[in-house]
Amino acid sequence: MVAAAPVWSVDPRTGNPREQVAVEATAEEVDRAVRAAHAVRDSLADRTVRAAFLRTAADLLAEAGEHVIEAADAETALGPARLTGELARTAAQLRAFAEVVDEGAFLDIHIDHADATRTPPWPDLRRYKIPLGVVAVYAASNFPLAFSVPGGDTASALAAGCPVVVKAHPDHPATSELCASVLRRAAAKVGLPEDVLVLVHGFEAGVELVKHPLVAAAGFTGSIRGGRALFDAAAARPTPIPFHGELGSLNPVVVTEAAAAERGEQIGAGLAGSMTMGAGQFCTKPGFVLAPTGETGDRLLKSLTDAVSDSEAAVMLDHRMRDAFVAGVRARAELPDVDAPVTPGASSDHTVSAGFLTVPAHLLATEGPHDALLEECFGPVTVVARYASEGEITAVLSRLPGNLTATLQIAEEGADAGAPGLLAALTPLAGRVLVNGWPTGVAVAPAQHHGGPYPATTSTSTSVGATAIERWLRPVSYQTTPDALLPPELREDNPLGLPRRVDGRRA
Repeated sequence: MVAAAPVWSVDPRTGNPREQVAVEATAEEVDRAVRAAHAVRDSLADRTVRAAFLRTAADLLAEAGEHVIEAADAETALGPARLTGELARTAAQLRAFAEVVDEGAFLDIHIDHADATRTPPWPDLRRYKIPLGVVAVYAASNFPLAFSVPGGDTASALAAGCPVVVKAHPDHPATSELCASVLRRAAAKVGLPEDVLVLVHGFEAGVELVKHPLVAAAGFTGSIRGGRALFDAAAARPTPIPFHGELGSLNPVVVTEAAAAERGEQIGAGLAGSMTMGAGQFCTKPGFVLAPTGETGDRLLKSLTDAVSDSEAAVMLDHRMRDAFVAGVRARAELPDVDAPVTPGASSDHTVSAGFLTVPAHLLATEGPHDALLEECFGPVTVVARYASEGEITAVLSRLPGNLTATLQIAEEGADAGAPGLLAALTPLAGRVLVNGWPTGVAVAPAQHHGGPYPATTSTSTSVGATAIERWLRPVSYQTTPDALLPPELREDNPLGLPRRVDGRRA
């Protein structure tokens, strides 16, 4: 018998193992985990209990904050300040979904009474949404809390009434174990079975998980290569399942001539702060910028140069990512007509330095050797393409893949004649379009959309905000069904007091 592979917690600051946390799950153990979650799915049917569970999870995470932050920092090198904010965001996200569950609008209840005067006549129809079943969640590397075990995919799936099996990310297994124990304790505290959340480790476990016949949907945050492999596996099953993957994003920024003239120094400094935040490891990092040639663009670049030059060397999430970043920026910098005003790359055996590359925009307007500059490079680097005309901007934008975000920097004072056309050109490229802001903050708000055209995501859904719950639900209609047989949510007297639309009107 082959021994189970150990799962080690590794210090990214040194590359040395810290401790063995677990062992990788076998196919049999994944099967047991999924079946355990599936067996308790009915326990999540009570919305009041679900909401209490989510709030209790938030409270217990906050109570364990010191230990959670210590573990996460030891495994990710993201620092206590960043992780303190991420923990607060994660707890707030859990509480926000508790409010969504309490309010009940996510059930999307529609009741149309029988109407013989219609052509053709309408029967009595009542529609709402029900949970899909067990959800597989693949944790992210760059957010060990907000997009991992207790993060948005898990919170929204539990809010929908779906038990969750999480595949832990190998970059923070100890943090994952700690957070899973907190969530399981929260479940027990409100009277739910602990197996409403189960944790597994290992690459092969992740493959087995998406193939399991009792897994009804999956959420993923990670690389294009890994996400696409799982997406294809989900589609190739005898019964395909929804796969909501966040895969990769360039997050383009367009700076108009008028904006650069008005506040080029401010834009350069803001860009530097956004692209180096978290060592450039945010999924919304602005990785590609279209800026004007000439004096106005030069002033922006000088400000960017000064700010990036002042940034400190950083530790990336693991040495594999560090090596990929170093190789990626080296290959891009060696392309013809590419300059590096601040050279990004290795600053020691364990750290990297931030930088940026410049290239004439016209070289990117058609397919050619510079196409690598239109691909995401994970880490603290951005590419600034200098354009000489608005035609060059639109030509380059037409070649960009789908993105999570797209940003337009325009003049704040007076008219900016090209702004309407550029905003129209950016809108098809991304799920969130910003004007005079930076994309690295993603508010957990009802109107938020964190998704975008492929390869940013594999679906049209959001993974952040209240509507993220919709990924784990499906609609069902009851026709001419006696009131006594209907679920309480659809009964005529509305015993649960839920918001709904009756005969086309809100009730």
